[in-house]
Amino acid sequence: MELTTKEVQHIAKLARLQLSKEEEKQYQSQLSSILDFVEQLNEVDTKNVEETSQVTGLMNRYREDTVEELSEEQREELLSSVPNKDEDGGVKVKNVF
Repeated sequence: MELTTKEVQHIAKLARLQLSKEEEKQYQSQLSSILDFVEQLNEVDTKNVEETSQVTGLMNRYREDTVEELSEEQREELLSSVPNKDEDGGVKVKNVF
């Protein structure tokens, strides 16, 4: 499938890329080759192939989140290095938004 220069320019615009004329020709060739390969993949008969979502057999292992209570001494030690604290002993941080 051969892409036109106009299609390459449209794709570049969507990707917010500014391409020179030479780059447009290069991308036109490369993207056309990729689309040709995808067309070949679409022609492969996969009706007898079992669908898979992953092939390694690896699974995520999650740990249970647990709360560890700190002694007042440990808490004070941790908070001693905090530059900004509120009146309840919480940590003050800058607004994100």
